Amino acid sequence: MTVRNRNELWGLALMDELARGGVRHIIVAPGSRSTPVVLAAAGDDRFRLHVQIDERSAGFLALGVGKASGVPAAVVTTSGTAVANLMPAVVEASLAEVPLLLLTADRPGHLRGTDANQTIDQVEIFGSYTRLFRELFPCGVSEERLRNLRSVACRAIGAATGDPAGPVHLNLPFGKPLEPSPDPARLEPALAKLRTAGSAGRPDGAPWTRIHPQRPGAGKEQVDRAATLLRTARRPLLVAGLVSRPWEVGPVLRRTASTLGIPLLADTLSGARFPSAGGEPSPAPVVVGGYDLVLREERVRGALHPDLIVRVGAAPTSSVLVEWLSGMTDIPHLLVDAGGRWKDHASCATELIQADPVRFLEALSAERAAPTSLDPDWPLVWTRAETVVRGQIEGFGVEPLFEGAVASDTVLQLAEEELLFVSSSMAVRDLDTFVPSRHTPLPVLGNRGASGIDGIVSTAAGASLATGRRVVLLVGDLALLHDANGLSILREGAARVLLVVVNNDGGGIFHLLPIREYEPAFTPLFATPHGRDLSHLAAFHELPHRRVECRIAPGEPAGRSRVREELRNALKEALAREGSGILEIRTDRDENRRGRNKQVEIISTAVADALNRDDG
Repeated sequence: MTVRNRNELWGLALMDELARGGVRHIIVAPGSRSTPVVLAAAGDDRFRLHVQIDERSAGFLALGVGKASGVPAAVVTTSGTAVANLMPAVVEASLAEVPLLLLTADRPGHLRGTDANQTIDQVEIFGSYTRLFRELFPCGVSEERLRNLRSVACRAIGAATGDPAGPVHLNLPFGKPLEPSPDPARLEPALAKLRTAGSAGRPDGAPWTRIHPQRPGAGKEQVDRAATLLRTARRPLLVAGLVSRPWEVGPVLRRTASTLGIPLLADTLSGARFPSAGGEPSPAPVVVGGYDLVLREERVRGALHPDLIVRVGAAPTSSVLVEWLSGMTDIPHLLVDAGGRWKDHASCATELIQADPVRFLEALSAERAAPTSLDPDWPLVWTRAETVVRGQIEGFGVEPLFEGAVASDTVLQLAEEELLFVSSSMAVRDLDTFVPSRHTPLPVLGNRGASGIDGIVSTAAGASLATGRRVVLLVGDLALLHDANGLSILREGAARVLLVVVNNDGGGIFHLLPIREYEPAFTPLFATPHGRDLSHLAAFHELPHRRVECRIAPGEPAGRSRVREELRNALKEALAREGSGILEIRTDRDENRRGRNKQVEIISTAVADALNRDDG
């Protein structure tokens, strides 16, 4: 190892240890103070470097890598407000339990609290949102200090990927020289002859300390308790909410539903609504995705009242489902989660089983806990309800102005090798409500930790970097504009994202709230129409763009069928094209509200009528 100063040595040792621990993506936001770390990463062919000039977008780009792979990416920034811009991504990573490494350069301690340029207080700047904070002082080159550096790097990866996973912050105060220039005046005698393990790492290329993530299993007493409840239940339900590792938890949820023979209500972000690429269990599980529409009618709610609920992960996206579950205080409600965070905001759980969902469900299936007194009509009635919802949604062609049809059509045309990323606000609600279960695989991700619309484009791009897949991003116009800088990463070609943008010129979700009745304040302060032409944004970032106009002109009787056909053809064309691009679907907020309400009423009534006929 040829080393010219202590900063270079520390940068090389730190990045070498991160690479040994499995980190492969480094997101660099340009700056001077972080030079030792950036050059160390650039000289190491184990890393893939991505430059993003906006630190907020850089943080979400790294978040997307961790969200899609379970392996943290490291985002590197200079000092000052560059660090503060990482806060939104840190909050999302913490609440969504996504691994993320933050390497923030800083000024030396003697410059803090002074008027030194670009210097703020970075110590524990992210507060309680990090799983671990450490400040490392590159001020010595002894064997002891370098071993400690490597040890902290391993601890950082272990904390980021633990249970719960989340963000880890390493603050690095570098004094000058920042570049790898020789500094004989300060060169310690040991530097030139370092051949220690601390400087070179373990000789076999292994991490300094291999930390195995904690995945706590349920105790025998907990498994036996749940198994007893299941065996004696007549109408049990398995409910899947948001989980942090959907590619692991989702398939196990489906196998458990199949093994135990009980219905599974699966959120789109649970990994369980659609099959995994590994194939389906036999017999096929009863997976329900249309519950939001099924449970809106009071006569249906009563008919589908369970006598046991086993829920995995955070609360589901559907407020209708959450309200229904929270009203059932007369039955056992088991919540399974190992993350250490309270995931029962409706206060409806009767028992919390603190265990890794995968290990608990596998143990439960091994106990042969299938209900012995299962109501034979129980799985059938849920299957019937899901079938009616699917049939109604496939007939959406009469209502092209309804944005839920965009989500439905998009999913219908996606290939198995693609990944769907769904934005917060209306996009995730439309997907969860109007896209029932399907028989072909489709991985789905979204930012539902804090449910913000910030960083959506960048997170989707990070998911593409991590998986190598083309990501289809279902997003609204405001979320796109909020992270317009995130589009810049698509030019390098490593990330491939097709943006399906539902553009209703503002915040369409507010039209579903009571505040819409309060004009004149409503439109400028809540709906916030922006009037931007998204084709200009696409041109600026050199991305292909196509617009589908879904607003029907008065007196155009054939407009509805024409628009629906154009929408489907545009989706097909965009999905057939390799690389990134923007497909803009232009809608009207008021028309969408009317169309949405109409479809909700039609479908929920059809379900109620069908179930009542079956009862008869």
